[in-house]
Amino acid sequence: MAKRLITAAIGVPIGILIIFLGSLSPHVMSAATDILSIMAVFEVLSAAKYTKYRSITVLSLMFSALLPMFFCYNELRNYAIPVAFLFLVLLFAFTLMRHKEIKFEELGFIAFISICIPFAISTLAFFCFQWQEHGIFLVVYTLVTAWVADGGAYFAGTFLGKHKLCPEISPKKTWEGFFGGLITAVIFAVMLGYGYELWDIIFTGSQHFAVNIPILVGAAVVSTFLGLLGDLIASLLKRQCGVKDFSEILPGHGGVMDRFDSVLFVAPFIYLLCKSLFPITEIVI
Repeated sequence: MAKRLITAAIGVPIGILIIFLGSLSPHVMSAATDILSIMAVFEVLSAAKYTKYRSITVLSLMFSALLPMFFCYNELRNYAIPVAFLFLVLLFAFTLMRHKEIKFEELGFIAFISICIPFAISTLAFFCFQWQEHGIFLVVYTLVTAWVADGGAYFAGTFLGKHKLCPEISPKKTWEGFFGGLITAVIFAVMLGYGYELWDIIFTGSQHFAVNIPILVGAAVVSTFLGLLGDLIASLLKRQCGVKDFSEILPGHGGVMDRFDSVLFVAPFIYLLCKSLFPITEIVI
């Protein structure tokens, strides 16, 4: 617990700084998601012991760094499919060169990880490019919803947990913890919504937008399920790889992937939700 608190004491101010700078320029958020994507992909490949294929690892990390840029910048978006095609061609080419060592299931795993993780994480930066005025709020809402549900589940499960949720994959998770996380996520969704409106009134002197709280609450409920799904998939992957954490870069928490596993499904979901039901509307006077 002490390591977790020390890491949080260091990591939270850094995260706040990145979010503050991201509010000034979406390019900062893009660079941050680039770094997170590279680290997360490398951690998973290392846990699966695929980094022994050095040329493939380098190719995978390069693609992981490029993919968020193609989603964020309009002038590069048309090149996303050609670059992804080139990545797959080179991946197969390297496989032919080392066909006695690498198996096709390993190839599929590497391709899947190299595409899905950067795509999910880069959604956080895409918020800032797609909806510049409210992008940072959507980033904060996404991260807070995923993480407080995880934290609420941890504490509720620790003190109240009796009924195992998925003992063969994650023995410590309980149904009591899940519902504790769900309630926590809903409470924080309401707080964030009203807090964002209050922030607007305090710092601008008047209210320029309204937050649709029911949409945020509904999104928090779905996000709790999706966050749990990402967490369980990551736990299953670690169990199959024979590791406790993806890395030790964050003492007490594990690696970047350990922190962002619950975000992998939540971030794309929030983006798709906002495309159809944007939770913030301008007030016309």
